[in-house]
Amino acid sequence: MTDTATNTTTDARNKLAQRSIGAILIDAGRLSPDNADIILRLQRERGTSFGETAIRLGLLTEADIELGLSRQFNFPYLVKGQSQVSSELIAAYEPFGTEAEALRALRSQLMLRWFDRAQGRSALAITSAGRNEGRSFLAANLALVFSQLGERTLLIDADMRNPRQHQLFGLENRSGLSALLAGRCEVDAIATIAALPDLAVLSAGAVPPNPQELLARPSFQQLLEKMALEYDVILIDTPALDACADAQSIAARAGAALVVARNNVSHVRSLGNLADALSQASVVVVGSVLNEF
Repeated sequence: MTDTATNTTTDARNKLAQRSIGAILIDAGRLSPDNADIILRLQRERGTSFGETAIRLGLLTEADIELGLSRQFNFPYLVKGQSQVSSELIAAYEPFGTEAEALRALRSQLMLRWFDRAQGRSALAITSAGRNEGRSFLAANLALVFSQLGERTLLIDADMRNPRQHQLFGLENRSGLSALLAGRCEVDAIATIAALPDLAVLSAGAVPPNPQELLARPSFQQLLEKMALEYDVILIDTPALDACADAQSIAARAGAALVVARNNVSHVRSLGNLADALSQASVVVVGSVLNEF
């Protein structure tokens, strides 16, 4: 991302922050100009806030006001039924709930323990011992909360055996990581997500016959190094360790891993095997997460 592009984005956000909630909701199709005038007149008479007045009049809902505030303060989220992004991404659709708050707490811990671009720590592999433990779900939602913080965030789906991120974000999966590592496409395969300006996703692409060999190529390390110049946070969704050794290789190139376990699903022995495999690859285990979602 060039300085010119960054400055243009910053200017656009500053202008948006200066706009009124009413103007934002008119643009979003949630409020008509005539109703906005009614709200403003009554607001002046009663000395109440715009949102409070609109809700009392029945012209807007609390959800409408939350949407307006989120856009005014550059806190993007999605409205169900208006996006192809899966409802599993709770950070996108329910950013004020307890689950999203737990994700933000995890984000804070990761910011303290690992991410530091000045020290070359921008990539993190999301790992688990087995399938169905919520690894892809957590990777996607973590990417969302980092982007909501204003961090330029890239989510890479490196699970080229059972890719999931393209389904969660409603993306095509024809060009992605597999084609990029095979030299069949360029980084323009990275997709930006509408209404989430700081989030980009590189899907896994077509399932190749040789995922482990592709990930072992120098081009994967070179890709991470190149993306570290463009993004503040790079999260990598990996295959489960019990399916293959890909996760160990991916985490070694990222430099660090977050281990995901699921309540009443994960086995202690399998988690121990995962910890040993990461240790053998000199991977920093930043922490572990017990997924209860």
